[in-house]
Amino acid sequence: MHTIDLLIGIDDTDNLESRGTGFRVRELGRLLTENRIARVFGITRHQLFVSPLIPYTSHNSSACMAVAVESREMEDLTEFCRDYLLRECAEGSDAGLCIAPAGEVCADVRDFGRRAKSEVFTQQDSRSLAKRSGFHLEGLTGDQGGVIGALAAVGLRAGGNDGRYIGLRGMRELEPGDYPLSRLQELTDIERVQTVEGIAVSDSGAIVSMSEWARPVLLDGKAVLLVEKTNDDTNDRWRVVPKSVIKAY
Repeated sequence: MHTIDLLIGIDDTDNLESRGTGFRVRELGRLLTENRIARVFGITRHQLFVSPLIPYTSHNSSACMAVAVESREMEDLTEFCRDYLLRECAEGSDAGLCIAPAGEVCADVRDFGRRAKSEVFTQQDSRSLAKRSGFHLEGLTGDQGGVIGALAAVGLRAGGNDGRYIGLRGMRELEPGDYPLSRLQELTDIERVQTVEGIAVSDSGAIVSMSEWARPVLLDGKAVLLVEKTNDDTNDRWRVVPKSVIKAY
C-alpha cells in the first residue's frame, strides 16, 4: 500500500452568523488527524473574485488542505469529508468539495484558479474541468455553487504562489514575542523566512519578532514568513510584516 499526496479544496460552508470556511477546514483537518485517516500539511486561504455577479458570504475566499493518505483510505477520506461538511455546514451555505492528487493538477486547473481571482465562472465550467482532470468534485449543500471555489482553491494551491496559511503546525500555539530563527523553525512548519523583496533570513541566531497576526504565505510552494528589519539598526533582528501586507496574499 502506498501513500498519496492530495489537495482538498473546500468553499462556501458558512453564512453571515456562522464560523467561516477557514474554521471549518481547520476542524476537518484536526478530525482527519485524530481519526488517523490522513496527515495534514497545512491549510491555505485563497481570495477569489469579488463581484456583484458572484454570490458569496463575506469575502469570497476558499481554502485548500494538503494531506497524505494511504491509498486504501481514499474512499474513507472522501466519505469522512463529505459527512463532516453535510453535518457542519451552516444553513444557507452552498458547499463544494474537491479532492485531487497533488501531482496531477494540470496547467488548465492551475489557470482556472488564477482566472477565478478576476473572472466569473459557472458551475458547469468547474464540473467539466474536474471531470476532464479526473478529480472528485461535488456540491453538498444549497445550490452547490461552492464547487467553483473548491476547484479554484486546488488550482491555486498547486500553483504554489497564492494565498496565506490559516493552518500550519505550531502557528496558532505560538505566543507573540521574540524567537531565534532556529527555535521558530523547530516549533512550526515555516519553511523559509524572507523579506517581501525576496531577501532570505538564514542566520539561525537571527531574532524574529512574532506578532499576534503572523501568517506565513505560500510562495514557490513553501510556507514563507514575510519579515522586515526592525528599527534598531541591528543586522539580526526582524519582525513580521504588518497585517495589511499579509492580507494582500
